[in-house]
Amino acid sequence: MAAPAVALGHALNTTYESRLPLIVYLAGAGLAVALSFAFVLLRDLRAETPPADGPAFRLAAPIRVTLRIVGFLGWLWIIAQGVAGGSSAADVGTLFVWVYTWVGVAMISAFVFPIWRWLDPFSTIHDAGAWALRRAGVETWEPTDYPRALGRWPAVAGFVFVVWLELVLRAAGARTLFLAVAGYTVLTLAMMAQFGRDTWRANGETFSVWFGLLGRLAPFATTVDGRLRRRPFASGLLEPGATSSDIVLIALGVASILFDGLSQTVVWYDVFGAPGAGILTLQLAGFLGLVVLAALAVSRLVGVRSTAAGLLPIAVGYLVAHYLTYLLIDGQRIVIAISDPLQRGSDLFGTAFYEPNASFLPPGLVWTIQLVAVVGGHMIGAWAGHVSADRTVIRDPRLRQVPLAAVMVVLTTVTLWSLGQAILKPQEGEATRPAVTSAVAVSR
Repeated sequence: MAAPAVALGHALNTTYESRLPLIVYLAGAGLAVALSFAFVLLRDLRAETPPADGPAFRLAAPIRVTLRIVGFLGWLWIIAQGVAGGSSAADVGTLFVWVYTWVGVAMISAFVFPIWRWLDPFSTIHDAGAWALRRAGVETWEPTDYPRALGRWPAVAGFVFVVWLELVLRAAGARTLFLAVAGYTVLTLAMMAQFGRDTWRANGETFSVWFGLLGRLAPFATTVDGRLRRRPFASGLLEPGATSSDIVLIALGVASILFDGLSQTVVWYDVFGAPGAGILTLQLAGFLGLVVLAALAVSRLVGVRSTAAGLLPIAVGYLVAHYLTYLLIDGQRIVIAISDPLQRGSDLFGTAFYEPNASFLPPGLVWTIQLVAVVGGHMIGAWAGHVSADRTVIRDPRLRQVPLAAVMVVLTTVTLWSLGQAILKPQEGEATRPAVTSAVAVSR
């Protein structure tokens, strides 16, 4: 007490553990996926493509307007903090981009309806700018025809950048994310002006394309004129129109989530250590490339449509399993941001020092949700991959889908294994072994 020394601070983290030994879950999950494939293959189950001309309705105007305002205000808040803000736990860039959009909007898009269609701040800014130009009497121009050869590859390239920003440059801080958001806004508005708003959203705007793919599971889909139509859950997987770029995008989604989980485990650290940004980029590129090549190889056997339908539910299952707790716990930081909107040390509502709380999440429930999400996603994928196989191309889909079944069993086992490992969280400025923060990896 007379001569105090440096005190080492430790944080307690909630542990989410399985009720049975992990090996039991791995064996059971792998067997469940394998049996689901055996069932649909042996019975040769089929399903009809859902009609696209069913009853449709428009989302109520107050809801549409509210969503557009919320999306624009969220973007404006990020820009305001980036220009005039400081640095604190009230950072809304990571909160809005990674927590609420990359995870929250993705889940709503997959399980409810295409909410990004109205939340999208880029379209709102584009429409507001077009309206202002018309009011000013500025003559508009005709958009350029979009090159058919480009397809959705611009969205794929954008997705790779977003994943790299999230998994490699995330530690660079809020300033880097602000610059990325500002640059992406400029690029998106320029492409919308060049090719048309809806054309660029359908092909090049990464968030719109990605959330649109996830929306193939949702019970509500949009029509050409912007209305909503109801359909059975997951029936959108059977709809035509999948392309090779869609397979690559879905495979990147699966691989990026799996890499995020694996790269935080003790086992990964023991093998690869804690690499810098350059080496981590190479590791990420290699892992993503491996999964993408596997997906493309499978598509050569079972067809593009079947592979896309089989992989998409897996991506959604991984999203829920790895990031649901991240959304529910880290999403509470909005309470801090409201009290300190510009990260200047304010405490407007007395909540600037709020600590996100995880006590409301029972560990058994969390693990059960993770297990159901992973295994359920694979089982839906097994069904969708088989029933959407093109019989005019594949003579014996029951045999040629065996590689897809093998890939799914492997992915099921690997992702559940990663969820059952201790995770590491590198300390700021630390060059030695990172700290073990949780006995079971749940999100980050």
